Amino acid sequence: MRRMTAIAGSAIFLVIAPGVVAGLVPWWLTGWRTGADYPAPVRIGGALLAAAGAVALLAAFAQFAILGRGTPAPVAPTEQLVVRGLYRCVRNPMYLAVLAVIAGQALLLSRPVLLGYAAVVAAAFIAFVHGYEQPALTRRYGAQYQAYQRAVPGWWPRLRTARMKTRP
Repeated sequence: MRRMTAIAGSAIFLVIAPGVVAGLVPWWLTGWRTGADYPAPVRIGGALLAAAGAVALLAAFAQFAILGRGTPAPVAPTEQLVVRGLYRCVRNPMYLAVLAVIAGQALLLSRPVLLGYAAVVAAAFIAFVHGYEQPALTRRYGAQYQAYQRAVPGWWPRLRTARMKTRP
């Protein structure tokens, strides 16, 4: 896949998938109206968490398009396994970033309903990763993905990054 096609495809998928999950649905649930006021430090922490999640999400999407020459969408996967950048710390940075955006919104807006929504989204992400994504990546990348699974945690990022080869 050409780099510009990968970037365009990733941008479209970013709007469709995370845009709906972390943007449209939270807006639908809250109308962006604040609830009972949480203390200022909690709200500031929420804003920082949401912003950090958004930055991580954009970085992960860029890595897929530029390094992997593909998109996160199952219909247009990467040409090569992405194991650099955020993917050296955790195998699922996009999912964690989306959850950070939703949890950050919950704290910023003082809306616990968004924490419940984040829990439902987390369960859906975990089911998708175990039921579809990991088997598909194992079929596509074989031993390279299995080595990556052994070297890098799936859900709990570590500060020390794994040193992975980008090619088998």
